[in-house]
Amino acid sequence: MKTQIIGFFTPWIAYAIMTALHCIIPAKKIKGYVRNDKTGEVLSYRLNGIFVLAASVILWLILGITNLVPLDWLYRVRWESLAGAVAMGLLFSLLIVIPYPSTGKNFLADFFLGRLKNPQFRDGFIDAKMWLYMIGATMLQLNVLSFAAHHWQLYQIINPGFLLSTFLMTWFIWDYNTFERVHLYTYDFIAERTGFKLGFGCLAFYPYFYSVAHWSTVNLPNPGHPLWLTICFVLVFFTGWTLARGANMQKFYFKISPEKSFLGIKPEVLSNGQYTLLVNGFWGRSRHINYLGEILMASGIVLSTGYPAVWTSWLYPLYYVFLLFTRQADDDKICRAKYGELWDAYKKKVKYRIIPYIY
Repeated sequence: MKTQIIGFFTPWIAYAIMTALHCIIPAKKIKGYVRNDKTGEVLSYRLNGIFVLAASVILWLILGITNLVPLDWLYRVRWESLAGAVAMGLLFSLLIVIPYPSTGKNFLADFFLGRLKNPQFRDGFIDAKMWLYMIGATMLQLNVLSFAAHHWQLYQIINPGFLLSTFLMTWFIWDYNTFERVHLYTYDFIAERTGFKLGFGCLAFYPYFYSVAHWSTVNLPNPGHPLWLTICFVLVFFTGWTLARGANMQKFYFKISPEKSFLGIKPEVLSNGQYTLLVNGFWGRSRHINYLGEILMASGIVLSTGYPAVWTSWLYPLYYVFLLFTRQADDDKICRAKYGELWDAYKKKVKYRIIPYIY
């Protein structure tokens, strides 16, 4: 019973430590893209997610090496830890919604989508969205490393594919934190509010569900796949990473320096004098080429485990398909309302929504 109780509160303790690290570790303070709805001023952010991630991993290693906490602790208490994260996600969602004015929708809609668009606390010292993404990514990293430690301890002949999938997920996490500033210019910060979807999503869903392929294959032996097949799986991941990171970086540099080239690609645009839309490079292939990249990365992680027939592993990329295809439809409506006829001209220029030549 003691182990179960400690396991339940493990994410609470971990999130508290990560928050403390976020407050203590020096951070770069920069201007973002979105504006304060009341003052019209561009919001500022403290960014140190990569250092919080590094410090958390180092602390995990120290605790494991000194035997204060087993390296595979998060695997041992995975269900209790998930329950604790679910409870915390629900509590956060209530606290970030109930005290604030209604958007005019019913409570369930407000609870799910949120009432506050970009909540910040202590005069911007902590931004809720950046905090949530930082916490979720760091906990996901610790979960994946703990599962890899358990797999390493379980088999004399380990499955190299499982460790490869751990490496690819680690790449995904560190890449996101390295380019924190870039994500201030994405849909999440521009259009979404902070409620259950984002709060519960980052505190419970993101750090536990994204590792579903590792949950599903951690106790399976080496399947003995040939090297060439493993290389193909890695290529799927890095093709996706190139599309997602390339698209996000091209848009980021276009927003901060619209006259400059990116990777030798000189920006081509459509403009009505008020708004300007990028129509070449990555963004000339489809209107959301980055979504295709995200789906391919998730698929590469699943394939790399060496067990593509384990259907539960595919819940992660399938979730991306549902989320991102739905988001694309919502984004299309938002952009049509914002840009009007310019958006219609853009759709004629860039015909495909997500998958070039297909969709």
